Amino acid sequence: MSKRGYHHGNLAQALVAAALILIEEKGPTGFTLSEAAKQAGVTPAAVYRHFAGREDLIAEAARQGYDIFADVMQYAYDSGQPSALAAFEATGRAYLAFARRYPGHYIAMFESGVSVNHSPELATASSRARAVLELAATDLSQHIPPDKRPPASMFSAHIWALSHGVVELFARNAPGSRSPFPPEDLLETGIGIYLRGLGLIRPDS
Repeated sequence: MSKRGYHHGNLAQALVAAALILIEEKGPTGFTLSEAAKQAGVTPAAVYRHFAGREDLIAEAARQGYDIFADVMQYAYDSGQPSALAAFEATGRAYLAFARRYPGHYIAMFESGVSVNHSPELATASSRARAVLELAATDLSQHIPPDKRPPASMFSAHIWALSHGVVELFARNAPGSRSPFPPEDLLETGIGIYLRGLGLIRPDS
């Protein structure tokens, strides 16, 4: 890739794109800024115009990932309307779909060790993604009697944890993590069991 092809403003994005490739290939701690610069076709010194270190570069990849993730979740939520149940189930499936389609972003977001509070921008993007799932949980929880209704934040956290667990254990090709069932089926049935326990799905459904 020619260094002359870059103009002011797109070098940072070229470095993020390079980092995402390296993250997928080597993991978030398996590459250096020099390697990212080489992958992007620029000198190592050029990296420091935009990023103070590798963690800053990974944090930017994570921020962009959360923005994509939030959009994917919002689309899933909207696609399930006007059914609160369909919207909620769709957001769970969207989690798995995102992890499959954007593995580099997913690793930067959840497996790099970079805190969502690394920067205000990253924290905002992360909060926007969580807010969509919490909104779906809030909508659905209105169908639970008040005395049996968990807080929407707890409701959404349970589904987030279930979705994340299925992705980490069975959809990321981790050694020793094979399951006799597809990850999609594990997630679908797990969410179903959870919702039946809350009385949101009939036992015979």
